[in-house]
Amino acid sequence: MATWIVFLRAVNVGKRTYPMAELRQALTEAGYTDVETHIQTGNVRLTSSLRSRARLEAAVEQVLASDRGFEVAVVALTPAELTVLADDVEEISATAPPSGGHYVSLLKSSPTAAATTTIETDPPDRERLVVKGRAVHLLYDKPYHEAKRSNASVEKAMGVATNRNAKVIRALTQRWGG
Repeated sequence: MATWIVFLRAVNVGKRTYPMAELRQALTEAGYTDVETHIQTGNVRLTSSLRSRARLEAAVEQVLASDRGFEVAVVALTPAELTVLADDVEEISATAPPSGGHYVSLLKSSPTAAATTTIETDPPDRERLVVKGRAVHLLYDKPYHEAKRSNASVEKAMGVATNRNAKVIRALTQRWGG
């Protein structure tokens, strides 16, 4: 059995509600075990017989679409990958701590070199974007709502992504990291 940390994209935004108790129930009924959630933004830990990331993501997406009636993209990491991500958050923040916040867009697919260059090159004033692995670190020296580059910009350049702040990444790692 494999343990996965699954991040749901754009749930509990507008009409796309998914109460975490109902999410846990749907995943448990679908055969996943040890299902846990953290806060209302769609952070899930589960155990599955599936060892392929792509197969797990597709299977979970199918369960969620059947249960909710709308598509929910998911990005899955292993506990060890989550721990590496948290280490990257600390390393990148330590270099030049962002005064406005550190956010992480988790990518469904590995970025191409061209997409990495596109997103990292010529960022708007008081914004830094750093690609590391399957994550784009968005570092702002201004309020989040004033940022010109966001998860939408990341998705335009790199495909499906879901965004969490550094505080959530740290909390999840303490809880579920490997």
